[in-house]
Amino acid sequence: MRSKSDRDAMRSKSSGGTGVAPRRRLALVAVALVAVGSLLTACGAGASPAPVSGRGVVRAVGAENQYADVISQIGGRYVSVSAVESDPNTDPHTFEASASVAREIADARLVVLNGLGYDSWAQKILAATPNRGRKEIVAQTLLGLPDSTPNPHLWYDPSTMPAVARAIAGDLSAIDPAHAATFRANLSTFDASLQPWLRAIAAFRVSHRGAPVAVSEPVGDYLLQALGALILTPFSLQAAVMNGTDPAPEDVATQQSLFRHHKVMVFVYNQQVTDPLTQSFASLATSEGIPIVGVYETMPAPGYDYQSWMLAETEALTRALVDHTSTTHL
Repeated sequence: MRSKSDRDAMRSKSSGGTGVAPRRRLALVAVALVAVGSLLTACGAGASPAPVSGRGVVRAVGAENQYADVISQIGGRYVSVSAVESDPNTDPHTFEASASVAREIADARLVVLNGLGYDSWAQKILAATPNRGRKEIVAQTLLGLPDSTPNPHLWYDPSTMPAVARAIAGDLSAIDPAHAATFRANLSTFDASLQPWLRAIAAFRVSHRGAPVAVSEPVGDYLLQALGALILTPFSLQAAVMNGTDPAPEDVATQQSLFRHHKVMVFVYNQQVTDPLTQSFASLATSEGIPIVGVYETMPAPGYDYQSWMLAETEALTRALVDHTSTTHL
């Protein structure tokens, strides 16, 4: 549980953006900056790595494990992938890059990150270790989103990962052209594997379009919008919780009224990042008999890949409406 003082310590805004940014501790720890400086000294700014041999593997990094998972699915045995943020039991907003993380990213041939201030620590490392031979994919850029975009949780948007996967396949083919056909085939397999999720979304829209929901913050909002659900929680409240600031009392009262007067059918709760306020919302929803669905900021493990994770969240929302069943943890 995070206290008010803890949340105050974690407040931050994405650099250059004018919209609502997630609460993050963006500064790299000093040891990471030292490591970056050492890398630049040893390798030379703007250096190009050696080409990948036919039997070699491409070193790749996903800033969050959902992006690392898609890299792995596209690259198969021809990539060696690591995920920086991967623990679903910790608050990703408190992440601090270590020296080893800085080295890992600096040495990678492919790096995939979210953007929108969500993983600014990775962008700082990339900026500090320029490398002409490294490919960098930013989901925000692929989707053409401005820095002012208020919700950074892009992986819940069904249009995000297909675009990211295509970019991964293209960049891996450029890095390792000998295996381009494999990367293209794996991309086709990945696209096909998204179909059960997309069919579940379509079925939800037919049966439950307009279903009123409350949320603790905008983690799952893109999915809810794709499902056709009606989000009644004021976005100003969602943004305040996301950024670790104090919400307006009238917004808190509005949220409580949604539960007490049964104006919503489900409460979508970020169970990975909680505080006394959001826990009070969950308690109130439970006491009023409103089912709760927990959502995650990083892919839960073990047993999930990106597409099965998204399908599981969609099925949990369906059960909440049909059977009034809560799914607080996947």
